[in-house]
Amino acid sequence: MAIRSLRCLRSTRAAALAAGAVLLLPGAAAAAPSPAVVAEPQPPKPRPAPPHSLLDRAGEQVRRMSGAPALPVDLSSRSWLVADARTGEVLASLNAHRRLPPASTLKTLFALTALPQLTPGTRHKVTDRDLAGVGEGSSLVGVVPGYRYRVDDLWRGVFLRSGNDAVHVLAAMIGGERSTVRQMQATATRLGARDTRVVTPDGYDEPGQVSSAYDLAVFGRAGLADEQFARYCATDFAKFPDEHGSFAIQNTNRLLTGADGVDRYTGLIGVKNGYTTNAGNTLVAAARRGGRTILVTVMHPEAGQGSVYAEARSLLNWGFKASGQVRPVGSLPALPSKKAEPARAAAPLPAPVARAKPLFSTGTLISAGAAALLMAGWAYLALRRGPGRRTAS
Repeated sequence: MAIRSLRCLRSTRAAALAAGAVLLLPGAAAAAPSPAVVAEPQPPKPRPAPPHSLLDRAGEQVRRMSGAPALPVDLSSRSWLVADARTGEVLASLNAHRRLPPASTLKTLFALTALPQLTPGTRHKVTDRDLAGVGEGSSLVGVVPGYRYRVDDLWRGVFLRSGNDAVHVLAAMIGGERSTVRQMQATATRLGARDTRVVTPDGYDEPGQVSSAYDLAVFGRAGLADEQFARYCATDFAKFPDEHGSFAIQNTNRLLTGADGVDRYTGLIGVKNGYTTNAGNTLVAAARRGGRTILVTVMHPEAGQGSVYAEARSLLNWGFKASGQVRPVGSLPALPSKKAEPARAAAPLPAPVARAKPLFSTGTLISAGAAALLMAGWAYLALRRGPGRRTAS
């Protein structure tokens, strides 16, 4: 009898499971419509790698069309680049991504990092601690501990006199030298400058500190798009305050001032020059003529063979002549949108993407099957009991 009961119970359970399964079959009942079949999300197929830019290749890169002017032949720099500052198109280059010491041209990256954080009219009293990290033999504007300087004046000291003392004071105001170095590296990454490794905020020679003609062009172009940066880097003469009043300072970019036997370049609007024993001469220069802005970077002309200013002049001249007559060999990254950044920070979270929901989730299907099984079990027990029959506890 027990065996028959067990067999009957098994049959009932099987029937209940079948009943539960029926709920899952399409068209079984109006109360239990069939669920939509939802395919598991598949990972996107990897896109084929884009072809390497000519800028990634070593050596001279240019794509001249018929009638285009030839590149200057009197160039000795280890690396250089010519670009259209408006479009970002690179017109020609030599070893664009070669990593070399940048000297004070790295101050362009420092300015891009610190300018947004400091109000020009703010006054800061300089301490000995602010100037503690200035390297021996650094270029100085003449910052004196104990004196209060306006941020605006300190920036002129950076751009005109390439003052490492002014850089360190401004760096102290945004968190100190170590923090500034980290911030500069983050700025370089955000701008798409992948060759730059920052060790000091002022470009002073340190092992491992490198940039490239490409990255310096990225910094120069981003700087020209910033109103404060563009104004400072185009200033040729200014006054710098001291305890006795002020004294005159002159921009060290000779293409801008026409000093020391270098003719002033017509239309020049900046950007920054540099020199150290290890880096040699470096220069980021931009000029505007006839609606075009040409940007060039020059790194380390061979000693005794060329002047950084003469080679920059030749490349600027070629860039204006060749514009529209060469096909670009690459491009600089798109400039970040100034208006978009604050908006992104303040904007509400985006609405979730609408997704097609299945008629039944996995849990719902299991619950439906369990309910059917339970109902079938109750029916079986009711048949076993008969009218008014109790089950043993």
